[in-house]
Amino acid sequence: MNRTKVDDHVAMAELPTTGSIFQVSWPVRTGDIHTDKQLRLDAIARYLQDAGFDNLVDRGAMDTHPLWMVRRTVIDVLEPVVWPDRVHLQRWCSGLSSKWCSMRVRIRSDSGGLIETEAFWINIDPKTGMPATISEKFTAALASTAVDEHLHWRRWIDPDTDNQADSPFPLRSSDFDPFDHVNNAIYWQPAEDALPEKLRSEPFRAILEYTQPIKRGEQVSVRTGTNTLHIDAGGEARASARWFALTSNHSDQG
Repeated sequence: MNRTKVDDHVAMAELPTTGSIFQVSWPVRTGDIHTDKQLRLDAIARYLQDAGFDNLVDRGAMDTHPLWMVRRTVIDVLEPVVWPDRVHLQRWCSGLSSKWCSMRVRIRSDSGGLIETEAFWINIDPKTGMPATISEKFTAALASTAVDEHLHWRRWIDPDTDNQADSPFPLRSSDFDPFDHVNNAIYWQPAEDALPEKLRSEPFRAILEYTQPIKRGEQVSVRTGTNTLHIDAGGEARASARWFALTSNHSDQG
């Protein structure tokens, strides 16, 4: 069963007035949008990856911190971004520990779109594949905006063991990253398909948690519930998603 926790309804940290805040912008492309011209969830996830990479380059940290693994991404669509438009991203650290951090990204658009996101990232040693300590120099930049400097991981969504009907999710060669793992943005594609139309017409939150990577050659299937989704491979859930409408308190954020 899925536990409904206070955690998954908590408001995100506000944009700080000082500290290390990375900013970048680009136009929304037609490959990023749903048939209704709204920015898709998987496109938002790609935006977060791209902003994270650009942020590392800007900080001169690509050599020392080249590899990060995302465990959870939270997306609050408060006002949808609708093509054609241009988005402006602000990225900063909201929580920090010695080997991982939570990174906030606010996405605003010229036409009034507003999407708030937060992702839990783990610094990985490229040689061992294990969590690695974040350097003092990089920690100082992250700590300049962090409101939680004792960040802990806690799962928000339990992998569902109910016998829900599943459907195959065929993978393409373009879905894999240089490590032969499915790119984390791809996991959002079945979630985008499962979102109810009514939910998309109002402010909502979507959460996706990653348990284990999916590798090339594995057979993948998707189980969808009322407001949950589980992506399975090898007889176990590799990722789980959940979504729900937001209250006015969340909608007032920003």
